[in-house]
Amino acid sequence: MIRLVVGLGNPGKEHERTRHNAGFWLVERFAQTSGFALRKDPKFKALVGKNAGGAWFLLPQSYMNLSGQPVQMLAGFFKFKPEEILVVHDELDFAPGVARVKQGGGIAGHNGLRSISQHVGNDYRRVRIGVGHPGVKDLVHAHVLSDFAKSEREWVETLCDVMAENAGLLAQAKESTFQNKVHLAMTTKGFGETKSSEEN
Repeated sequence: MIRLVVGLGNPGKEHERTRHNAGFWLVERFAQTSGFALRKDPKFKALVGKNAGGAWFLLPQSYMNLSGQPVQMLAGFFKFKPEEILVVHDELDFAPGVARVKQGGGIAGHNGLRSISQHVGNDYRRVRIGVGHPGVKDLVHAHVLSDFAKSEREWVETLCDVMAENAGLLAQAKESTFQNKVHLAMTTKGFGETKSSEEN
């Protein structure tokens, strides 16, 4: 069972619409659709909230490369195991509109994942939201820290809605069902990949 959902991003108005904040976008949508608030908690250096099912949601306010500190503090306070933690983050290696789920694995150079793994281990679950790759390694930093283009907003909003609608499957650890439903909904609407979205 998932007891803590973490959205990765950077705090501040200047980062709100960036690709690197895809995790923030989704967790904020979870909160909106589920009717609970995310409030600033200085103790955990994060925005935190709790849904009706008892799961906690956390948006670190310590910047991406320090994300592990708030996660460790809240998880340690409530004695959550790594496998009970779900981290939502942007994924360069997936096409825009693709979402996949996995447990454990590498960090692929993601500073937020690196920090979390250093603080709580590597066995947490991840929801990876594809934001596409600029094609050149030297452009990656600018790509993830730039805003989603206006032309991308439709698939971002659609993906957030679809994932929020199926969030209950993640809470039950039914990752494959969640992934398949999201993939079907996105491809039906003309977004994401047209091939099978089997997990890598």
